Amino acid sequence: MLIDWTPLLQVALLGAAVAAVPLTWWHLRAAKGSAAARLRALTVLTAFLTFDLIAFGAFTRLTDSGLGCPDWPGCYGQASPVGAQAHIAAEQAARPTGPVTHGKAWVEMIHRYLAAGVGVLCIVLCVQNWRLRAGGVGRPGLAALTLGWVVLQGAFGALTVTMKLFPAIVSLHLLFGIGLLLLLVVQAEALQPRPLQASSALRAGLWVLLAAVVLQVSLGGWVSTNYAVLACDEFPSCRGGSLWPDADFAGGFTLWRELGTDGRGGLLSFAALIAIHLAHRVGAFVVLAGLVWAGLRLRREGLTRPAAWLWGLAAWQFLSGLSNVVLGWPLVAALAHTSGAAALLAVLVSLLARLHAGRRIRYA
Repeated sequence: MLIDWTPLLQVALLGAAVAAVPLTWWHLRAAKGSAAARLRALTVLTAFLTFDLIAFGAFTRLTDSGLGCPDWPGCYGQASPVGAQAHIAAEQAARPTGPVTHGKAWVEMIHRYLAAGVGVLCIVLCVQNWRLRAGGVGRPGLAALTLGWVVLQGAFGALTVTMKLFPAIVSLHLLFGIGLLLLLVVQAEALQPRPLQASSALRAGLWVLLAAVVLQVSLGGWVSTNYAVLACDEFPSCRGGSLWPDADFAGGFTLWRELGTDGRGGLLSFAALIAIHLAHRVGAFVVLAGLVWAGLRLRREGLTRPAAWLWGLAAWQFLSGLSNVVLGWPLVAALAHTSGAAALLAVLVSLLARLHAGRRIRYA
């Protein structure tokens, strides 16, 4: 049977139309700058839109719109919900509160258009880096890695739909999205180094902190994709006044299983959901302590602005995470928490890149 590539091509064209707007702005805004300045402006713009895409991806997940169009890349074989109205109406009539509604279909397809737009920007960024490689401005290796990364991210986006929100795939989709953002941050810092200097102990501590934050974000993604946020509905206790109720960590962290199942043909127990939530809660206190330490050390070494960023984002994450629990997982708090996690990782990676640049200057 021949593959119908029409929906993919149509979605790609819509992505190009989405990308045309920021590309036009970039072309007009940075027209008179140097080659390095223009390339960095394009990189920062792509990073900014990638951050927006991460936030909109969280909105798609949190509004249960991930299966708003149950096929990929189109919607019932069409490039937009307009052409799929009859299919959507039939599904919505059969299951009014189900995963397919007109509103959810539009949210899902807008997410795909935005993702395609970011993909087009990454293609342009790769081309620009290769064009400028002879002058020592471009970073073609990093740009090629970024382009390959966004293709892999698109594949995970397709699997998210075709595997019906399989928790491990959805979590990896989130992590790869944040990874794309971090790659773009590294490129932006490489194009215009802003060196900072710090002790070797502080640099090592920040690397450990980065690893801890990555692990904590992974746990947060696992909480969200398994809908375990409200497994603990109290703070500082978890549930029923207990700090540590019965928890099934083996069941909660069986990674390869379908949504809501235990991997052995049964339903995922509530004790497993509690385990998932508790792991993230414990990790939050570890990361919070690490951020407090990092801020103190940064201030001691005269780096007050990075310290303020880390402390501000630590407070943001604590308050938004607490709001998710005590206010019953409101959409605004959930979006703030996911966006804050991406921002925290971006700030940490940017700081480490600047410290690396400072170290190279010191030993040059």
